[in-house]
Amino acid sequence: MNLREAIDMIWDNRKYSTNDPKTAISHLNEEVAESLKALMKGDLDKAKRELQDAMSCLFIALKVLDVDAEEAVNKQVKQMKKRHSKIMIFKEDKVEIYVDGTLKGGWSIWSTEDIKEAEKIAKEFGCEIKHQFNESINDK
Repeated sequence: MNLREAIDMIWDNRKYSTNDPKTAISHLNEEVAESLKALMKGDLDKAKRELQDAMSCLFIALKVLDVDAEEAVNKQVKQMKKRHSKIMIFKEDKVEIYVDGTLKGGWSIWSTEDIKEAEKIAKEFGCEIKHQFNESINDK
């Protein structure tokens, strides 16, 4: 069974009838809360059942809000796969950080120690490192 068929089946067999987005999302919220309460009490089976009920409520809410579930899933997968391009550029006297081509910040560098520290930070945050030196920092 594909996702659209499943959602239509859930829609046709839902326990409550509403076209109000607030009501639909309220039902979703209640089921998620019940799942969390069961989990907090250590009742994993009940938590799973409540979460399954929440999934039905999610599908109903999506339908009420006229959201294409397959498109929404595809967008989420694409978003999760999207990696932000993070680049740290070392220039003569400063370091600049770019995320997806936009300058987000930077600071001055005065010594090779500053460069080493900045490179360490770049690695910690998964930045690509680029050097744009006209002369070596050691020549200063």
